[in-house]
Amino acid sequence: MHRTAKKNLKDFLDHAEVADPTAGNDGEQAVGIRRLLVEATGLNRASLGHLCNRSVADRGSAKSWGRFLDDLKMCGCPDFLVAKSYHFCVLSSEKNIRLFSYLELKLATNNFHPSNKIGRGGFGTVYKGTLRDGVVVATKVLSAESRQGVREFLTEIDVISNVKHPNLVELIGCCVEGANRILVYEFVENGSLVRAVLGPISEATKLNWQIRSEICLGIAKGIAHLHEVLVPPIVHRDIKPSNILLDSNFVPKIGDFGVAKLFPDNITHISTRVAGTTGYLAPEYALQGQLTKKADIYSFGVVLLEIISGRSNSRSFSERGKPLLEWLAISCAIVWKLFEDKRVIEIVDPALKDYPHEEVLRYIKVALFCTQAASVRRPTMLQVVDMLSKPVQLNDKEITQPGYMEDSGKFVKGSGPTTSMSSQSKFSTSIDTTIPFSLSQATCTEISPR
Repeated sequence: MHRTAKKNLKDFLDHAEVADPTAGNDGEQAVGIRRLLVEATGLNRASLGHLCNRSVADRGSAKSWGRFLDDLKMCGCPDFLVAKSYHFCVLSSEKNIRLFSYLELKLATNNFHPSNKIGRGGFGTVYKGTLRDGVVVATKVLSAESRQGVREFLTEIDVISNVKHPNLVELIGCCVEGANRILVYEFVENGSLVRAVLGPISEATKLNWQIRSEICLGIAKGIAHLHEVLVPPIVHRDIKPSNILLDSNFVPKIGDFGVAKLFPDNITHISTRVAGTTGYLAPEYALQGQLTKKADIYSFGVVLLEIISGRSNSRSFSERGKPLLEWLAISCAIVWKLFEDKRVIEIVDPALKDYPHEEVLRYIKVALFCTQAASVRRPTMLQVVDMLSKPVQLNDKEITQPGYMEDSGKFVKGSGPTTSMSSQSKFSTSIDTTIPFSLSQATCTEISPR
């Protein structure tokens, strides 16, 4: 869109209203941005136009869009959607991400041909494409019928448009022409963990222990970057195998930030609508909507157990048909007994033939620390990275059994520590690192399945 022709927001919206879709990319993007604002804010065009009576110096200036943000708030628009509308509107001027034309993405994907379809989620379909410069991308076409898809679209842009890390999928750009809402990501060659680890045996056999351990560590580093490096921190809320992709060298990359939350450091938790996937939800989050970073840590622990065992938390694990976490929650002592009896095959993926037993045992202990029912007992992701990357000795006496969710929607918490503990529980490592935890427990209650 030509900035010189848009001196204020009213001009911009007026242009969007009358733009001829055949006039080219500028008109189509204007229509798309206006429509996105209407859908995101819940205001009609007349209400939006009312906010534009005051002239602004330049459409792309932070001052002018800051005033627009204040006006939207005064009209009663929810802060969540206002913030995302604001962030999206300044993208083109701040050049945080690239704005693609619909035609460009249509050509890249051969008109979104079924042969280029590489995935499908709750809010849209993902296609592989090749841009004119030869760059291979993944395009997520959001469903036009999904109002929740608008939120996902705005959240994804708001959260990761400026985030760069080797273990996070990079958002390259987006398209907002007309009713089309498309997110464009880097293409990650080897697909998701679901296929690589939890899929057919032929796929799983390609991943020896060295590769799996590096995948676990990479995922941990990606989450640690979100939690401990970014300001404000980001809580992903949906860490699971299908949202973790592997590149050509099996480097893991966390994707799908559509339900992620920015998490200011000055608050202890966020009370929010529960989002995520059953089997990976932390008890305190699923029960009470109390979101902290520890929710991601619980989810990571589940994924870690899945990578080690080669079995999904949603599939039967033992002869009695119990899900993986439920089976492990029967007694931590059983896990240690299996290792002592050299019966690790009952936990470790049968596809793994040769592996370092002590290291695998350490990874299982880390997973159990992460999936404890009481969130305050779980380590931070920086501590998890430290425990996975160094040959430390972990005190398994400090592990409490994990909580898990039954198919009925009932959460069952694990029992207390395997031995009596002081009021300030700790586990220690060979490098004299101690990490305190509280003894508070999560309560058991029933919720309706979501």
